[in-house]
Amino acid sequence: MSDEQELGITESKEYNTGEWYAEVVQKADLANYAPEGMSGFIVTRPRAYELWERIQGHLDGLFKDTGVQNAYFPMFIPESYLEQEKDIVEGFDPEVAWVDRAGQEELEEPLAVRPTSESIITPYISRWVRSHRDLPLRVNQWVSVVRWEATETKPFFRTKEFLWQEGHTAHATRDDAWAETMRRLDQYEDTYEDLLAMPVLRGAKPEHDKFPGADTTTTVEALMPDGKSVQGATSHYLGTSFAEAFDITYTDEDEDEQIAHTTSWGLSWRAIGALIMTHSDDQGLVLPPAIAPEQIVVVPIWQADTKEDVLEYAEGITEDLEEAGIRVELDDRDERNPGFKFNEWELKGVPVRMEIGPNEADDGTVTLVHRPDGESTEVDREDIAETVESHFDEVYAKLYAAAEENLESNVREADSRADILGTIGQHGGYVKAPWCGDEDCETEIKDQIAAEIVMVPLDDEEAEIHHDADCAICDGDAVETAYFAKSY
Repeated sequence: MSDEQELGITESKEYNTGEWYAEVVQKADLANYAPEGMSGFIVTRPRAYELWERIQGHLDGLFKDTGVQNAYFPMFIPESYLEQEKDIVEGFDPEVAWVDRAGQEELEEPLAVRPTSESIITPYISRWVRSHRDLPLRVNQWVSVVRWEATETKPFFRTKEFLWQEGHTAHATRDDAWAETMRRLDQYEDTYEDLLAMPVLRGAKPEHDKFPGADTTTTVEALMPDGKSVQGATSHYLGTSFAEAFDITYTDEDEDEQIAHTTSWGLSWRAIGALIMTHSDDQGLVLPPAIAPEQIVVVPIWQADTKEDVLEYAEGITEDLEEAGIRVELDDRDERNPGFKFNEWELKGVPVRMEIGPNEADDGTVTLVHRPDGESTEVDREDIAETVESHFDEVYAKLYAAAEENLESNVREADSRADILGTIGQHGGYVKAPWCGDEDCETEIKDQIAAEIVMVPLDDEEAEIHHDADCAICDGDAVETAYFAKSY
């Protein structure tokens, strides 16, 4: 098999999405599967980890600007701590990995490998909060968690161990805690839209699908090109249940003891999976400029008699781009021809390619090629950094517009069970329908077509649209609008 064939993507995104996705992940140097016997785990390669670092850096700045401090808590949680919040135990029990031995000795108490950290963080928040002056308290940690999922795994979308951040806060009042919940949801939405060039829908999880022990779970949902939804991030208003279980109380200004209101919120590397699935194509990975490890690759094209001049010209441009803070790669490898280089960097998702041949060197120009659609433009060498930045904006706009069109054209309405099943079966995407609030009605759809309620609206006006209608499934009184979809 030739190098070119090894580089190429052989599966079709449209017709064989799962195999296509796995091929992109591996051939774009993002991940490898873990050793045999470790099904559901992956090895994250440097290119993918750099994507995670950019997501982390973006969010971490937003968090710190709004009063959050980073901390770190143990990855092992005593069984007795988990049991203090019964909903956590019941909600995560099938997914928890346990350690009950160290060396040859049995532990006095089994330790859970962190599936989420409310039950280890909250007890310490209770120690740190004594007075209303200690509130609000905001901590976040960037860690991995383990959930021994029984369902089929897929790199970044669903793995037994995954990277994420989890923020935890305590507040004096419900209003303050709810504002915190919404603030984090806003930041997640901004991250998807600004960094990843992906529009999302905002909503709340239905009562039966909220975070165990939470009062309200809010979510941002992203629609993939194959019509499935991805839960992009969640922000939970926990009410007082965790504070009551772990005794988070404070004295108010009148020296009266009050119970705190808490929140938790998290985004995982599932965002990387959604990014890959949304923008990439049958040539490989496609990345928005803000997150790409290399924002532009410079490919000099020469013959023996023009090599020196072309390389000198390309090196000068590369230096200008570097000085402007642009992440640039000069691909001056002798052993690879330009066609191979074009294919390799397309596969790796570099947003813009710069081609420089002897004509460009003589004319004081360069040729810029956009990764998403191959659009080619010849531009002047002068002010090249500013020009390149403007082309980054154009690439972002193209990616966002395509994702937005996919989302807007795939939100449909239905007012009967048959409509829900038929619409999702034929088109995928989201189907909005009046719903009575009964989980059994969702189960009917889930059993028939493996679709579920991914969210209900947070916006009061939209939530009230179906209040006077009948439930699409059971014909009972509808209480809200439900968004049905298949999901990853």
